[in-house]
Amino acid sequence: MNKVIITDCDHSSINIERAVLREAGIGFDYLCCRSEEDLIRECRGGEVMLNQYAPFTERVIAALSPELKLIVRYGVGVDNIDVAAATKYGVAVCNVPDYGMNEVADHAAAMALSLERRLNQMVPHTRSGQWDYAASVPIHRLSEQTIGIVGLGRIGRMFARRMSGFGCRLIGFDEFYPAGIIAEHSVVTVTWEQLIAESDLISIHCPLTESTRGLFNADVFSAMKPGAYLINTSRGHIVDEQDLLKALQDGEIAGAAMDVMAKEPADPEDPLLQLPNFIATPHMGWYSEEAAEELKRKVAEEAVLFLTGRPLRYQLNKTKKEKERTEG
Repeated sequence: MNKVIITDCDHSSINIERAVLREAGIGFDYLCCRSEEDLIRECRGGEVMLNQYAPFTERVIAALSPELKLIVRYGVGVDNIDVAAATKYGVAVCNVPDYGMNEVADHAAAMALSLERRLNQMVPHTRSGQWDYAASVPIHRLSEQTIGIVGLGRIGRMFARRMSGFGCRLIGFDEFYPAGIIAEHSVVTVTWEQLIAESDLISIHCPLTESTRGLFNADVFSAMKPGAYLINTSRGHIVDEQDLLKALQDGEIAGAAMDVMAKEPADPEDPLLQLPNFIATPHMGWYSEEAAEELKRKVAEEAVLFLTGRPLRYQLNKTKKEKERTEG
């Protein structure tokens, strides 16, 4: 058993990871784990896990301890990793938070323009032989719209930069920014209630946590403007999809676009996918050739840093031993 294990990866190749690890003289095993049982059975003895989707629950982490020392996630979100359990067992957890920032911001901006200009409805309308702009009514001037941004981290600020070029009024909500603070790109932070009530379009850029799970629900949709749009390029579970379906069907909001859904792949029969005012893309917001290469390289580099005794770039937690060292 090698020290490094790629537990699962659905990319077309692992040539980049192989090259980075080979240059450092580090061998690895490449597996196709899907379940807790797969991880426990196949990863015993491994020290560093490069992980995409396989579930690192407390049960798995406990079973692989004490040999397991590091889990590196392919991507930003770590909702398939029990970070608290990892910390308890002395396992460092890393993600790669900065590989696809431009791409996700671009994707959210593209969705915003498609919704605002009703491209998703008018393209099939035109293809069916109907040449009538009136089917798009009403469309409002984008420069006079208020854009609400939920989460003002890296991607939220990049999305703001893109939308600022259209002359929109930009407001944001983030628990780390008190209301009234001017964030980057003329984003004025407001209360949650203000953002919901005043926004013509809301774009979600916050992580999935216990406090954000189901954040957009029936109560929120009823408080939004009737002509408002919602975009989610973050995590599917932040939006209650049943409540969203009802809000779209009842005209509580005008439309929505989501690159992420609670169940992925989405069920082709999902009623949301049948609505003309709903746009779905297959969790592709992160993707460009350049972003994919950067992600794979940085995941492998994190393993090399750890195994050669150098500081990690993207560690999310402090293990007990590290806390004792820094506090003692």
